[in-house]
Parts: sequence; C-alpha cells; structure tokens
Amino acid sequence: MNKITLDLAKEIIEGAEEEAKKIGVSMVISVVDDGGNLIAIHRMDDAWLASIDIAQNKAWTSVALKMPTANLADATVPAAELYGLNTTNNGRLVVFGGGIPLVIDDKVVGAIGVSGSAVPNDIQVAEAGVKVFNNKLT
Repeated sequence: MNKITLDLAKEIIEGAEEEAKKIGVSMVISVVDDGGNLIAIHRMDDAWLASIDIAQNKAWTSVALKMPTANLADATVPAAELYGLNTTNNGRLVVFGGGIPLVIDDKVVGAIGVSGSAVPNDIQVAEAGVKVFNNKLT
C-alpha cells in the first residue's frame, strides 16, 4: 500500500466514528491524501457545521507540515517562535490538536482531521482512525 484509497478512508472514518460514539460526541472526520486533497469527509448527525472546514484544514495542516496539529499549539501562542503561523496559507493552518498524519515507511501518505469537541476529544477520535490505518499496514 502506498496511497490511501476511498475504501481505506472509509475504514479510517468508521474507526474514528466508533470512538466518537463511545465518548458521546458528534464529529466531522476527514481524510486527505499526501497532497492534502480530500478523499472523504463524514459529518455525524448534529455535528457542528463549522467543524466541516476545521476537520479538513486539520488534515491538510498535518500533511502540509508533516506533523500532528497538536505539535503546533505551544509554538504558536503570543511571543512564541511561530506566533501568527495560523494566518499564513490563507488561514488554512490549524494550530491545535485533531489532525494527525498517516505514515507508511516514514513517509506521510495522508492525514486524518477531526473536529467537533474539545481538543483532547478530537485527538482521541483522530488517534482511533490512525489506529485503524496502522492495523491495515500489519
């Protein structure tokens, strides 16, 4: 496997949605390819409309910077090294948790982005999707 297919994206989303249901939160879950292009997006019933863009942008940020969006939180506060980073790229960069790259052999091949709750919940649901992806590699 060297790219994320629609079928795989659906499985990743399904795993993330199961986790969202466990914690009782409606989320938007998106999966993008290595170029940040949308493969699939899923909005659970009653998930926030604003989370559609946020989830996609979290996934895009993870691909664009090859890191989880949570890694940017401390570096982007006022007076920190990357303060203002979120104003670049037409405001598309998201600097709080919920976006995680999908990696094969140390190469970012896509990402998952989750939005709809407090940041720790977004991260937890995104990690559930990553776990499904990683299990497919073994």
